[in-house]
Amino acid sequence: MFPSSLRSPGRWRRPLLTTLLLLTPPALGGTLPLAGLPGAAQAAPVAAAGSVQLTFTVDAATLGVNGEATRWQNPPRLIGGRTMLPLREAAAWLGQPLVEGGDQLQLGRLVVGVRSSTAALAGAAQPAGTVVTVDGVVYVSARTLTEALNANLSADDDTGRILTLTALRDGGNPLAPQARFSTDKIVYAPGERIVYTEYAYDPDGADLTARKWVGRQDAFFQPGTYTIGLTVTNSRGLQSKPFTRTVTVQGAPLDSPLTYALKYAAPGDRFPDAQVLNYPLAQAVPVPGPSYPLIFSDSPEVPTQSGVLYQDTVSGRARLLAYHLNGLDRPARLYVLARNLEDRPVEVRTERLGETAPTRIEGLLGQVTLLDYFASTGGPVLTLGAGQSAAVYASPTLSVGSGANMMQDLSASGRVELTFLMLEDTLPPTAQVAQQLPYLPTDGRHVRGTFPGAVRHLRVSLGALPARLVIGDGLVDPALTGTDALTRQPVRLSGNYGVLYDLQVEGAAGTAVALSPRGGLYRGAMNVEDGPITQTIKLPRSGNAIKPEEPVLLWRAGSPRLNIDFIPASGSNLPISLIFYRAGNPGLGNPGDGLKVYQP
Repeated sequence: MFPSSLRSPGRWRRPLLTTLLLLTPPALGGTLPLAGLPGAAQAAPVAAAGSVQLTFTVDAATLGVNGEATRWQNPPRLIGGRTMLPLREAAAWLGQPLVEGGDQLQLGRLVVGVRSSTAALAGAAQPAGTVVTVDGVVYVSARTLTEALNANLSADDDTGRILTLTALRDGGNPLAPQARFSTDKIVYAPGERIVYTEYAYDPDGADLTARKWVGRQDAFFQPGTYTIGLTVTNSRGLQSKPFTRTVTVQGAPLDSPLTYALKYAAPGDRFPDAQVLNYPLAQAVPVPGPSYPLIFSDSPEVPTQSGVLYQDTVSGRARLLAYHLNGLDRPARLYVLARNLEDRPVEVRTERLGETAPTRIEGLLGQVTLLDYFASTGGPVLTLGAGQSAAVYASPTLSVGSGANMMQDLSASGRVELTFLMLEDTLPPTAQVAQQLPYLPTDGRHVRGTFPGAVRHLRVSLGALPARLVIGDGLVDPALTGTDALTRQPVRLSGNYGVLYDLQVEGAAGTAVALSPRGGLYRGAMNVEDGPITQTIKLPRSGNAIKPEEPVLLWRAGSPRLNIDFIPASGSNLPISLIFYRAGNPGLGNPGDGLKVYQP
C-alpha cells in the first residue's frame, strides 16, 4: 500500500545547524503529554526508531506509520491549494513534543497562533493560509511543518498523491528517565495471561520513584487491539515520555474472568462472580475444643465523660475486645485495669494483643487490629500482689472524636477484676480513681457483656464445589449470648465480633477459598495454615470489599487439610460467606497445567 519508492529524498532539507536548533528548550509553557493527544498511544512506540515516517494521502483516513497501517482521526485536507495536516495528530504520530503556552502552540521551530490562525517559522511570519482551523481542529501546511522539524517530504513519483513525511525522532531531555517494558507475546487468546517485563532506567542512575501504567491488564477477555503505556518518574521529579506497546487479542477464549482469577489472583485480590449467592451451603460441624470467654466493651461507644465502661471478673484465659471513641471535650485515653482479687500474688500474661489507635477512620479499625493481633507473639507478664492493680492495656492519647480498637488475649493465674475505663488524659488509671468514677450507662445501640465460648471449632468436609460457608448471619451461624455483668441483663452479640472461628477444612487440596461480603463494607484479615505454611492475609489487599458478587481471594490450598482462623473485624459489616472453588479450570486439565508462573 505504501511503496518503497516513497522513501526517495525530497527537496525540503536543512543544514546540520538547523537540526541543532531543535535541541534548544522551547520558549513556551509545558509540553502537552503525548498520551493525551489523538493517536498518541500508537505513536509513542515508533519514536524509538531513528526516524519516523508518515505515509498518507489527502482526504484519506488511512495512514502508514513506519510501515504499519493505522488511521487518522482527522485526515489531511487540501485547502487553498495547500496540503494541510492536523497539527496535534501529526505531532503525536511523529513523537514530537507539542508545547502549549496561552493561545500558542509550538512544534519545533514553528509557533502557531490558534485564535489568529497565524504562523511564525524561526521567527519569520508565514503566509496567510499556512494555519487553518476546521471544526475546532488546527491544520498546518505540510511543507511548513516539514521545515519546522528539519524533516523531509516526498511525493509518489507516478501520481504525486501519496506523500511521505520523514522526521528525526525527538531527542528529549537527556536527564529524564526512560520508560521501557516488554510483553512475552504480541498476540494472545482472550483470558490468556500477559507477562510484563519492565526495564525502565534513569540515565544517571537516579532512583525511579513512581510508575504510571495506562491500559495495563493482566489479561484481556474481549477480542481486539489494546495499547499499554508506561511513564516513570525519577527522584529529581523528571518524568519520562510515555512508552507503549500494542497487543492483539483473538481466537478461542482460554479463561473467563472467574477461571482466570482462580488460577492467578493473589490473596487479597477481588474478582467477579455473579453466582456467589446461588452456591449451596457447606456443612460446618461443631467439634469440642478449648474455649474461653469474650469480655466485650462497646457501649457507650462514645463516652462523654470519664468513667467505667465495663467491668467483670475472670480467672484463666479470656479475650478482651473494646471499641470506643473519645466523646469528651478534651484528650483522653482508654485503659483496661486489672485488680488482683486473691490473697496471693497473681500473674496476668498478655498472650496476644492488637490495636488500632488513635484513628478517626472506622473502616480501618478492625483490619489493622486483626493484622496486629495475628502478628503478635506475646506480651508482658504483670505480677500483682494481693489487692494490687495495674493497667494491662493503655491506648495512646485520643484527641476529641478519635477512637481506639483493641483485642487482647489474657491469661490470669487467679481471679482478677478487669475494668475498662475512659479517662481524661490528666487522670491516672489507679484503683482509687476507678472507685470514684461513675459506671457509665449503655447507649442503647451497642453491646457490652461477657460471652462464654468465644472460640468456635468447626470442621468442614468439602464435596461438590463451589460451595459457601456463612458466618455472622445469626441464623445459620447463631450469635453468642452472654450477660452484662453491670446490669445482670442478658445480651446478644450480633455479628459475633471478637469470636475466633477455628475452621478445619478437609479435602482442601486443589481448592481456592474466597471471602464474599454480604452485609456491606468489609475489611479484615485471616490466618491460614496450609501444611508447613502459615500466613496472615489482608482482606482485601487495598480498599474495601463491599459487593457479594466481587469476592476476595483468601488462599489456594496445596494440602488436604487447611486451617483457617477467622475473627469478624470490628467496624465492618456482617455476615460474610467463605466460598470454596476448584482452583483449576476443568476444561484445561489439572490445576497448574499450562500456567504462566513467571511474572517479574
